[in-house]
Amino acid sequence: MPLPPPTQGIKYAGSKQRLLGPILDLVGRTGGQTVFDAFSGSTRVSQALARTGYRVVANDLSPCAKVLATCYLTAPHDPAHYRELIAHLNALPGEDGWFTAHYGGHANDGCAVQSDGLKRPFQRHNTRRLDAIRAEIDRLALSEAETSVLLTSLLLALDRVDNTLGHFAAYLRRWSARSYKEMRLEVPALFASRDDHEVWQCDALACAPRVSADVAYLDPPYGSNNDKMPPSRVRYAAYYHLWTTVCRNDRPALFGKARRRSDSSDVLAASVFESFRKDEAGRFVAVNALDELLAKLTAPHIILSYSSGGRATAEALREVLHRHGRIAAVWQLPHRRHVMSQMRWTDAWVRDDEAPHTEYLFWLTR
Repeated sequence: MPLPPPTQGIKYAGSKQRLLGPILDLVGRTGGQTVFDAFSGSTRVSQALARTGYRVVANDLSPCAKVLATCYLTAPHDPAHYRELIAHLNALPGEDGWFTAHYGGHANDGCAVQSDGLKRPFQRHNTRRLDAIRAEIDRLALSEAETSVLLTSLLLALDRVDNTLGHFAAYLRRWSARSYKEMRLEVPALFASRDDHEVWQCDALACAPRVSADVAYLDPPYGSNNDKMPPSRVRYAAYYHLWTTVCRNDRPALFGKARRRSDSSDVLAASVFESFRKDEAGRFVAVNALDELLAKLTAPHIILSYSSGGRATAEALREVLHRHGRIAAVWQLPHRRHVMSQMRWTDAWVRDDEAPHTEYLFWLTR
């Protein structure tokens, strides 16, 4: 099994950082050269593929995922080009702005609960710098790729000083040790790569027929298989609403204790792959969507990631895969649960049937 190259990213539920070796091994066995990463997320897989020499088409609906993929796959300059820009942003004095008003908190002798009774994801000394830096990035009027590098640097810096367990659906009551640190931007870990990568931002079902690739790597969100869990806990738009706002800088309407974006509300439609519903036949809508996606993909090789905590079973996925080709290999890997699984919001959410967490990799050929 090849030793995976180094990658960089923010804390991200379902990240495949620890599975890069097996994923690269399976991609290598296909003999393909172009890989479609249909749900690129934190871009760990896309980065590893690009560093290994593959041509990558990275796609995700998330604005944050697009920024990350644009930074790591298409940045037109070497790291030295960005050092002066990063130094300029680091030297800016902090200012009170929109982010500080909604997401910045006072230290309060270690308590993150503020006078309004709400907790905050960052301390004010860092949101004041966020306000100044984010406004300056827009004023610089750089290319999309250059802007993505600066935004990625900002996301990474914020991720190192947050007061969360890795998401923005709720915040810690006591300030984390890292939240006291001074946020400092650094040039992302850019790397020399081929210049024909592509970055897309569309629904996987819509773009699948238009992507020409030898291998499609699929890591759909699936959603939690805990029926007692509310919809917001299975939607990435709710987990990472603040990263969306940092990337867009659009000052959206907010709601709830976590100050979520209104467009991440549970009453709004999410990706069909995150649906927690079943159809009239008792099948998960997300599994039906995977069936449709496999039918639309033109790649001769498909590698599918699946976590045992998702809204399906490995058996159900096997049935779907068998309808679209031959399963050449199945890898079953014991894997540490992501940080979200360590949380307990109410006793009613605890499942009695929790078993050791397993990650599956299916290799489908056709």
